[in-house]
Amino acid sequence: MPEAPILPIDDPLLKTVSMPVTVVDDEARALAKRMFAVMDRANGAGLAAVQIGVPKRLVVMDVRDAEDKHHRLALINPEIIEASEDTETQNEGCLSMPDYDIPVSRSTRVRARYLDLTGQEHVVSATGGLAICLQHEIDHTNGILFTDRVSRLRRDRARSYFAKVRRRASS
Repeated sequence: MPEAPILPIDDPLLKTVSMPVTVVDDEARALAKRMFAVMDRANGAGLAAVQIGVPKRLVVMDVRDAEDKHHRLALINPEIIEASEDTETQNEGCLSMPDYDIPVSRSTRVRARYLDLTGQEHVVSATGGLAICLQHEIDHTNGILFTDRVSRLRRDRARSYFAKVRRRASS
């Protein structure tokens, strides 16, 4: 399985809307397996296919919910179908911008519909880390970055930080 680099937060592909997965087949399952390997190697909680350069609506995650129940999921064509009006602001990170957290306001409860790796449809009700991760990763499939959900000042600080990190890395 070839290594898949995670695209940096300023890669224009991350701002595009991903295409639906039309067939749940061995190719989709292989992509999910590759994504889990990349996410695990990076010690991440979630990863969208677009983050490794594949603009398809597929995300993987390995998180706990508010009741501390573990969820390791591959979600094909996920969509939020219900979100609470109650929100909570928590520090959030992204594998496309490692080592930088930003306080992001998200719904405290969501319901999401998705297909699993066998093509079966599911609806998951989520709280805690699972709800945050679902919103973050589904945003990726819609071309929305976590920096898009914060004030201009926080976004500018994040861009400045990332520019410095990239300059140091290229020196």
